Amino acid sequence: MSHIAKLVMAVVLHNIPEGMAVGAVCASWYMGTGNTELAAVMALAVGMGIQNVPEGAIISLPLHTSGAGKGKAFYYGALSGAVEPVSAALTIACSSFIVPALPYLLSFAAGAMLYVVVEELIPEMSSGPHSNIGVVMFALGFSLMMALDVGLG
Repeated sequence: MSHIAKLVMAVVLHNIPEGMAVGAVCASWYMGTGNTELAAVMALAVGMGIQNVPEGAIISLPLHTSGAGKGKAFYYGALSGAVEPVSAALTIACSSFIVPALPYLLSFAAGAMLYVVVEELIPEMSSGPHSNIGVVMFALGFSLMMALDVGLG
């Protein structure tokens, strides 16, 4: 399996539990089972949507570089994020069954992305004449996420 196909599969597998997280929060708000407000549901949905843009680019750019047309590359990048609203709707419909398993599903999504990052992206980032830029960007991205995690709880 090519590294592009692995990347596509990892992003799709990663997006399913993300959609489930949005669906779980939405179901919690709709059923009134928690302190969830509509603004929190909307903020999570918009946040997931915004972070899907670079995830779509992660798929589209390698596809286009490997010879796919711009339209086809964009289509597959957008299609990788289309699983999120579907999985959100299924989670809302089956919330009494899925919500208790959500931590395990999110862990699975994280593991899929970590595998692709370690197996495919880091080695590719470390090769070539400008590998130092990739290492610096990796360190900056990691530091930013850790600061946000600590700062936002």
